[in-house]
This record gives sequence, structure tokens and C-alpha cells, in this order.
Amino acid sequence: MEKTDYRILGLKKVFSEKDLANIDDSQVYVISILSYFATSLFDKTKKEDVLWDITENCISQLDLEDCVIYLLDRDKELLIQKAAYGNKDRGERKILNPITIPLGKGIVGHVAASGEPEIIPDVTQDPRYILDDVQRGSEVTVPLLIDNEVIGVIDSEHSEKAFYTINHLFLFELIAQLTVKKLAHIIQNKKDSFTNDNAYYKQFRYLVEKEKIYMDENLSLSSVAEQLNISTNYLSQLINSLSGCSFPDFINRYRVEEAKSCLVHPDFTNYTITAIGLESGFNSKSAFYSAFKKYTDITPTEYREKHKNIS
Repeated sequence: MEKTDYRILGLKKVFSEKDLANIDDSQVYVISILSYFATSLFDKTKKEDVLWDITENCISQLDLEDCVIYLLDRDKELLIQKAAYGNKDRGERKILNPITIPLGKGIVGHVAASGEPEIIPDVTQDPRYILDDVQRGSEVTVPLLIDNEVIGVIDSEHSEKAFYTINHLFLFELIAQLTVKKLAHIIQNKKDSFTNDNAYYKQFRYLVEKEKIYMDENLSLSSVAEQLNISTNYLSQLINSLSGCSFPDFINRYRVEEAKSCLVHPDFTNYTITAIGLESGFNSKSAFYSAFKKYTDITPTEYREKHKNIS
């Protein structure tokens, strides 16, 4: 499956072969989610930005109600809320009424102490449950581990009882791995790419060259990023670094080449020059003429006339 292949290749810098092999055909969506998460983190250079990005993506990509990341203060044996999304997020990346949880207390503290993830189908039946902002029905909590040492937890609660499944737990464990590997990347001050950029770039080139997505006049950076299941910012930086030009320039070059081919092809003899520009993916005559002149130094009319003279 082509889409799965390039995403797996893109994630091989983050996850082991064993981790990726554990994702079966019924969980292909997991690869897409992890791909988005990993590429969203690519340019983060501060631990706080990583934590906030993860919580925001847990909500937007997984359609959850709440997500909180705690980091463990070993000296004080306290879990401290560092990032949140949902009711706990007051905007501007500030937590509303942040709480601390002693190590070993509550569900969060217990998971931090044991290092083992848990799903609680009904928190009202669990005496360890600590009420934070509002009463909820179920909870999933996974530890953040670096070298088998707990540094924090990712916690999510939902208003529905028995909401979280084993698939949620599996995905949260992978997200936890992704989080700590990015944090380690920052701590070690690594400058190399966090993901396999070439894998994503190759797939982008495939969409452009083989599927000719440039023919769509409504094509946008965000629509392509969505198709690839990667972040928009990552795709923009990827194209800039590996092609040396911006997304609009990259796409317009292909549109101009398409137009050049049509301008000299006998099947398009009766087409107006503007019609050929629109057929090639441009959304207006002015955009077509401007791009064509930029990349060829002549107008489409001059190009067609020049070809007639040559032939």
C-alpha cells in the first residue's frame, strides 16, 4: 500500500521496526495520525512547545474532549500540569487552575509510580480518581518514559463511560514514545531531521508528477498537506529545503511546463492561449501570463509563435 509505505519510511527515525510492525492493516489510520504528529513537531526547539503541540493535536486529530500532560518533579515527587487542551486550556498556552498530584496518588500518580498505562472505563467506580475541572466518565493515562524512567504522563478524560478502547491505549503509547523522543532530541541538541524528510518529499513529488495534482486550480499547500497527513508548516519547509523554492513556485513550474506542451501540441491548435492556461491549472489569465513570463522570459503568445516559426 503506497501511502502506508511512505509514512512508515517517514517514521523510521522515530519508531523501531518492531513498533511499526505491530500496527496491523486494520490500524492504518494510526500511521496517518503518527505521521501528522511527528511532522508537526519537526521545527519545535523548546520542550514547552512540544508538550503543547501534542495536547492540541490529541484533541484536533483524535477528536477527544480533554488532554493533559504532566511532568514529574523527582525532588518534590509531584506531577505538575505542563500543557493541556480542552477545559483546562485558557488560551495563549496557559493552564486554567493548574493542579499538582503527588507521586502514587490518583490514577495519574499511580501510573507515574508504576510506569504502566491504564484505561479506566468508569472513573466513578475508581477510588483513586481525582476530580480536576469537571466530573467525567472514563480516563486513559500513559507514562512518558526515557530509558525506562518515568518523566511524566499523558492523561485524557472523556464525559462518556467506557469511551476509551484498547486502540486508544495503543495509540497513546505510541504518542508517548513520540513525545519523549522529540524531548530527547531537544535535550541532546540534535540538529538533524526528526523525520525522514526524503520519504515525504518523494510522495509529494509523486502526487505532482504522476497524479498531476497541479492541474487543480484550487490546489493549496494545506490541501496537499492534508492529503499527505502531514502538517502544513512541515510541508512548506520540506519543499523549500529540498527543492529550493516555495510551494507556489514549485507548482507553477509544472503548470508552465504543461502549458508549454499544450501550446505546441496539434490537439490544442484551436484552443485560445487563456484556455490552455486554465487547462494547465492556473485560475486566471493574469496568473498564467505572469508565471509563464517568469519561468520562460517570454509570453505564451510569443512561445506559440516561436514554435510555429521553428516548425
